[in-house]
Amino acid sequence: MEQIFAPWRIDWVERDPEEKTIDGCPFCVLPNREVDRESRIVARSERSFALLNNYPYNPGHLMIIPNRHIGDYAALSDAELLDHARLKQVAIDAVESGLAPDGLNMGMNSGDGAGGSIDDHLHTHLVPRWEGDTNFMPVIGETNVIVEAVDDTYERLHEGFANQPGAVVDDKQTAVRFEFDLGVDNE
Repeated sequence: MEQIFAPWRIDWVERDPEEKTIDGCPFCVLPNREVDRESRIVARSERSFALLNNYPYNPGHLMIIPNRHIGDYAALSDAELLDHARLKQVAIDAVESGLAPDGLNMGMNSGDGAGGSIDDHLHTHLVPRWEGDTNFMPVIGETNVIVEAVDDTYERLHEGFANQPGAVVDDKQTAVRFEFDLGVDNE
């Protein structure tokens, strides 16, 4: 392999392995921290949030996550399901606005055998793709991977979310907020 450039990995390499940075489910802990930007939360709605993946397949790799700790998609309430779907729609538009990819991969790992590292708090992956970029399999072969630092991607996506209809922006440290009229009872 000639070169892999992954600047965000330095935080992982230099971490103190004895220090546990998150106690519990990260998808439950991160939204309760004071500064959204430090947690990489770029957008929020009443029942969901959009989190940048710390170890992305591509720049802009987001996860749309329900606030409630739940691993069973079928067990989402109507309000949670619709809110999650609406935030995903806004995220697609924000990624297209902020990053201008050629396409998107979207998906969800469900159950122990699906390969996800966090299987008890469901989340939908949204991965921007560009023609000629790598896909998941060549990463393990002899492939050059040049990516953007996660902090730089956060800036571009925050702006992409801020440009969406209904966006409420307080500052660049706080996630862009959305309120959706879901047409269902609050659950």
